[in-house]
Amino acid sequence: MSKISIAYVRKDESPSLPPPVTRTGPVGWLHENLFSSIGNTILTVLGVLILALILPPVIQWLFIDAVWTGDSREACIVPGAGACWAFVEAKFGQFMYGRYPLEERWRVDLTGILLLAGLIPAAIPRVPFKRETVLYLLVVFPIAGFILLTGGNVDLSLDFWIGFAVFAAALLVVAIGVCISAGLSFIEPLKGTAAGLAALAVVLVIVSFDFGLEPVETQLWGGLLVTLVVAIVGIVASFPIGILLALGRRSKLPAVKMISVIFIEFWRGVPLITVLFMSSVMLPLFLPEGVNFDKLLRALIGVAMFASAYMAEVVRGGLQAIPKGQYEAADAMGLSFWQGTRLIIMPQALKLVIPGIVNTFIGLFKDTSLVLIIGLFDLLGIVQFNFSDSNWASPNTPATGFIFAAFVFWIFCFGMSRYSIYMERRLHTGHKR
Repeated sequence: MSKISIAYVRKDESPSLPPPVTRTGPVGWLHENLFSSIGNTILTVLGVLILALILPPVIQWLFIDAVWTGDSREACIVPGAGACWAFVEAKFGQFMYGRYPLEERWRVDLTGILLLAGLIPAAIPRVPFKRETVLYLLVVFPIAGFILLTGGNVDLSLDFWIGFAVFAAALLVVAIGVCISAGLSFIEPLKGTAAGLAALAVVLVIVSFDFGLEPVETQLWGGLLVTLVVAIVGIVASFPIGILLALGRRSKLPAVKMISVIFIEFWRGVPLITVLFMSSVMLPLFLPEGVNFDKLLRALIGVAMFASAYMAEVVRGGLQAIPKGQYEAADAMGLSFWQGTRLIIMPQALKLVIPGIVNTFIGLFKDTSLVLIIGLFDLLGIVQFNFSDSNWASPNTPATGFIFAAFVFWIFCFGMSRYSIYMERRLHTGHKR
């Protein structure tokens, strides 16, 4: 009796089956993110219960029972009234511009448009002419913004130009001394320093012209305008200074390393409130009689120096994470120190510390509210100042004002955070599974 074989050879490919429903689509997302285990399921249920208890009264107070229109506190003190958004609407101009003259606020708006005109193309990777855009943001826009906001026509006396000449000579001597001590040729650094000083002199001449704009003192600035000015100047100035300090702290030259370490440790060891207080109150005591700086300018310098110290440590962390082989590869290619740093080392280091850099920027943006200690009314300061207006005094006014300020801060900080995540993914930083 012969045995019957049940073995067979498949001649056609087996049809592909769809993935399980629990692994794809909304159900798959819920299973993977919210109900992947017993513990996660319990936490999800507790979170939903907490939201169910918190959100309805919050939404009720913020939107349903809120007062949206009104001319005074009478509209916000009616029984059952919620958030007093009429107060925000009435004071919105001050929240944005401070006491900037009403008929001149178009200059602030134009400055914001010029900033966005350069910032948006620079932030989108596919937009061409990146070098020209960055040059516009770093050279053209600061000059145009300064002239628009202040009115230009800066009075530069003969004593100022004498002091500038002394400063330029001292800076050139320092540059030559550093190059000689490092055994490097000082021709190229000397040319670069001289070109930078010449460009600064040209800028000073430009801002001293009379453009026919009404001068607006910085004491009249306030609100979101001051917040953005302090934050942007601090961010832009602290980034290059922090890179130089990080390189200086890793330098093999004892003098350069010591100066960098002292600078970083000093500014990191002092609270920002103390820095602002010293720059506003104590600094004028050490200046010659008749010499004074604008209060906002002193705050900008203090914030920039403070943020530079923190930025230096963030960048130094990235430099330490670069393998030694990258430095050796730069040397093997015959690149100088600055060429290797600019082309090989620094791009990799900055990509590694994008989260730390953006975290420093976000912290700096929020710390701008501390300028209130020296009499500058930023967004939070101007909101608090308007609480003293008896015409809008109501139980819900302070909470509404603080929520509005918090929302504005959150928009900017969240935007920076999301853009940093986008850049991390685009540059493929970190380790992927």
